[in-house]
Amino acid sequence: MEQTIESKTTAIKPLRVGDVVEGKIIGIGRSAAYLDLGPQGTGVIYGREFLDEKSALKDATVGATITAKIKDLDNEEGYVELSLREAGREMAWKKVKESMEKEENITVKITGANKGGLLAEAFGIQAFLPVSQLSQEHYPRVENGDMNKVLEQLEDFIGKDLEVQAIDMNPKEDKLILSERARDKDKIKEALTQYKVDQEVEGEITGIVNFGAFIRFGKEEEQVEGLIHISEIDWQIIEDPGQVLKVGEKVKAKIIDITNDKVSLSIKALKEDPWKGVEGKYKRGDVVKGKVKKFNHFGAFVEIEPLIQGLTHISEFGTESAMAEKLKEGETYDFTILEINPEEHRMSLKLGSEPITTESADDVVETAPSEQNPER
Repeated sequence: MEQTIESKTTAIKPLRVGDVVEGKIIGIGRSAAYLDLGPQGTGVIYGREFLDEKSALKDATVGATITAKIKDLDNEEGYVELSLREAGREMAWKKVKESMEKEENITVKITGANKGGLLAEAFGIQAFLPVSQLSQEHYPRVENGDMNKVLEQLEDFIGKDLEVQAIDMNPKEDKLILSERARDKDKIKEALTQYKVDQEVEGEITGIVNFGAFIRFGKEEEQVEGLIHISEIDWQIIEDPGQVLKVGEKVKAKIIDITNDKVSLSIKALKEDPWKGVEGKYKRGDVVKGKVKKFNHFGAFVEIEPLIQGLTHISEFGTESAMAEKLKEGETYDFTILEINPEEHRMSLKLGSEPITTESADDVVETAPSEQNPER
């Protein structure tokens, strides 16, 4: 008998501030609600906590079980002080975590939009759906990346329901990130098993943005969409993808990368590489004529011959303003080749025809970006 009493006594888990507990309502007054917590005592919801949750408690009846979070183990009146709001918030984050672990699809209503994405509510928590996490179908296709037009398209989703997955959470910062892409990733990954890198496909341009073009290809019931980066459209530098490609246009492209549910393609890979054989025509130290085609913060791109461009790095001039004083877009100058790498489509140039040193060439080569993809 003594052993039984002792085992029941030790089985009672001591309460701690922050614990979420269940209790039966034993009374509701004008400014407080009381809960029976069993052998652990009596809890109370009162003051600001009671007023904030009064609407939630108005339909509660004596004997009903509710969940609350412990704020104080022993207040001035000897009760365990409880919070419904904090318990609800904690339970909501718990549901988010479970949903993420199960990779569960949930339906949310879009409540707002900004230039970065969509606002929604999930499990009673404010959430954010970034533009990058929208499905292929819903991704805004805006030429020249006009953010005002992007926002206009995003605002069309306000009031609509979207099926998404929770992909990131931080309760301390009240941050919940949603993804529509994650909902379709398994389906897309399955469809992509039919394809391999270096495979040629034919598809339709479905959207053009400032960083490239989207192409949809494959069988009607298993179509997937990939990206042709601006650097993969042609061997020449493309300023505006919309000047080269049009929505609805049929094109052939080569798959150059498949990573999880994303596929990258290239149109230029199906064209003859203009850099092939360049090492037989040019070498380090050669003085060549070149036309300045474009400026950026790396330096100036210089056309040596059609589709063959080199870079004279900003370090040759010190500042962008100094470079602009010595070079004019569209003008032709003498340049000395500091380094040439046909495999990486790189040619580093120095303005003028002065002899070069190993040190200066090495410095420029280390910092020079790819002529076709300055951000790479």
